[in-house]
Amino acid sequence: MTGNYVIAGGTKGIGLEIVNQLRATANSVQVYSRQVDSLITDETVQHHVVDFTQDDIMLDGLPNSINGVVYCPGSINLRSFRSLKLQDFRSDLEVNLLGAVKLLQACMKGLKKGGTENPSSVVMFSTIAVSQGLSMHASVAASKAAVEGLTRTIANEWAPNVRVNCLAPALTNTPLAARFFENEETVKAMAAKYPLGRTGLPTDLASAAAFLLSPSSSWITGQVLSVDGGMSTVRK
Repeated sequence: MTGNYVIAGGTKGIGLEIVNQLRATANSVQVYSRQVDSLITDETVQHHVVDFTQDDIMLDGLPNSINGVVYCPGSINLRSFRSLKLQDFRSDLEVNLLGAVKLLQACMKGLKKGGTENPSSVVMFSTIAVSQGLSMHASVAASKAAVEGLTRTIANEWAPNVRVNCLAPALTNTPLAARFFENEETVKAMAAKYPLGRTGLPTDLASAAAFLLSPSSSWITGQVLSVDGGMSTVRK
């Protein structure tokens, strides 16, 4: 996938795996996150320190023409609705929705240079909790539902030069979810609930994102693609 790509939160977990998949073929990958973490920078991959929860952000190094954008930052704030404060909802909205808005507004001009024969692509992240109504997910599910709404609206407004899609994963073994994978017996019990017999890996989501960034998905836009081991649609 040659071209110029912008990845927010590309220094660990799913974002890092996306960067690694792009590294071999992309002309340039600009990564924006608070810390370098495990990212390796070279002539293709550059890192810029940015905190998307801040009101005023500067995205240095943005290419004039952008082939793909991925917004990876997210939250897993699992608490009962009774114990949630308004600030919890605000914090999740800031990370999951408003950070994505800031990135897309900054990249809009570069993305729109894509033509109808090879439109640029945007990938965002939701969660299975939006469609499944899981307990303890009120705050994160509400903010991710907003991401799904944004996905469909921007897909309409930016067509046909830009495609916009969203991935909705179930539990995935990333640094953000590390606390759920500390006990081996608990992990086995969780895996048994999935039709495919395991929880997710960063490569599962990164491969799906790479597909949505590629010309192979050139007739797909405005979609929320479940990458969840069958959890959202298949009952064991």
